[in-house]
Amino acid sequence: MQKVSRIVFEPALWVSTVCCLLLATAGCNRDEPVQAVATESATAQTETAAAASERPNVLMIAVDDLNDWVGYTGVNPSTITPNIDALAASGTAFTNAFTQYPVCGPSRASVFAGLLPGTLGFTSQPKDSNVPEVAQEFGTPLLHSYFAQHGYKTMAVGKLLHRHIPQGSVDESGGRGDWDRLEDGERLNWDTDRTMTDWGVYPYPEEEMSDPMAAKWAVERLQEDHDKPFMLMVGFLRPHVPWYSPQRWFDALGDPADLHLPPYKPDDHDDLTEYVVSASVAKDYPRTEWAIETGQWDDIVHAYLAAVHFVDHYIGQVLDALAESHYADNTIVVLWSDHGYLVGEKNTFQKHNLWERSGKVPLIVAGPGVPKGETRKQQAGLIDIYPTLLDLADLPENPVNAGHSLVPLLDDATMEWEYPVITQWRRNRDNWDRRGQAVQMGEWRYSLYGDGSEELYNHAEDPNEWTNLAADPETAAQYREMMDRLKTHLPADFYTMTPR
Repeated sequence: MQKVSRIVFEPALWVSTVCCLLLATAGCNRDEPVQAVATESATAQTETAAAASERPNVLMIAVDDLNDWVGYTGVNPSTITPNIDALAASGTAFTNAFTQYPVCGPSRASVFAGLLPGTLGFTSQPKDSNVPEVAQEFGTPLLHSYFAQHGYKTMAVGKLLHRHIPQGSVDESGGRGDWDRLEDGERLNWDTDRTMTDWGVYPYPEEEMSDPMAAKWAVERLQEDHDKPFMLMVGFLRPHVPWYSPQRWFDALGDPADLHLPPYKPDDHDDLTEYVVSASVAKDYPRTEWAIETGQWDDIVHAYLAAVHFVDHYIGQVLDALAESHYADNTIVVLWSDHGYLVGEKNTFQKHNLWERSGKVPLIVAGPGVPKGETRKQQAGLIDIYPTLLDLADLPENPVNAGHSLVPLLDDATMEWEYPVITQWRRNRDNWDRRGQAVQMGEWRYSLYGDGSEELYNHAEDPNEWTNLAADPETAAQYREMMDRLKTHLPADFYTMTPR
């Protein structure tokens, strides 16, 4: 029987003062943002307990590697996500939301710091402790620390940053479990040390898996009485690889041969440069052509959807506990995934690229004053979560945030949204460096790579990104002005910056 290793941090009260903020940021030559946030911190400390107690609680749910195969999107009709769908029905879902980086660590660091991964210098998996240190260089605390400065009790369990959360930065921590792999490194279908990718039935007790244990800890916190508003952050591991779930979650989906497979075009890469393909397709992951030849594609989709159904169940336990608590009417809920995932599209099974399937994520906001059962089609980024939560909680804005509050869109579904969403990516392996950035504006997605290669897709007409409009000279000339305009939104220094 596999044992789940747990890292449990001792509860520690996060104390922030103007003095320590200034010391931590001394010499960084960013005096204006440092002074702004320090001023807000000083203001926060003068708030009365009565004023703080009137503020809403926050429940943040982070899901690992969940693409938009959730029921409310209709993208894959075979998926079973009743609890995520119920949350969407009780709030507002942003159906054109994207990550800022298609890998866990930099994406999550961006969410919590409110800055682009390239700005932070993170293009690989940063240690949790590094994220607040780098954020302090820019004069900003992490999201949960900002709430703590304004009188909130902070609690965390599961995967939030790449591992968990910086030690000592929350009042209570439930730690994080492991990946729920098989004993002795056993593999079922895909055997390589370069990826945890594998799929099949999990043979050990379900209640000892990391996600059920995280849900249980979160439920217990929601059943307690808290003497001030709280921010409870819950991170779930599935559907991150390995795609192992107990048998009942496979059974619920029925015959794998009857499941909906995503679109696939064998010559999809023909209009891409070698630089783009090498930057986008990881050689150690399964290929769709292999999955078709071996009859494994149905089984892989089955396993991914089983992991999605599994994690939806435990998300539901947390949401049910909130609904049954006396916090139900005064809690903001935000659910997000750190990035998308390709499950056979583009001839691969992975994240790690700038294509829409790796970037698109579920993003749901619910709670007091949030429209119920509505969607927003305007582009949004995970980087917008930080300022949005501050806005919904009526906290002072953090002037260092690079994202934008989505509250105006919650108030007006027809609003023209002028803020594009940027996704960054760098592949550095085997002594070569590939970089690129994508910008999403409405239905248009433009990508520019380090060697000058370009991609342009119109998702309204080409949702599968099968026709690169930048590759054909005629269409490239037709859309040149628009591509040049979109290019101006991409930070030029990302292509030359030295990562941390």
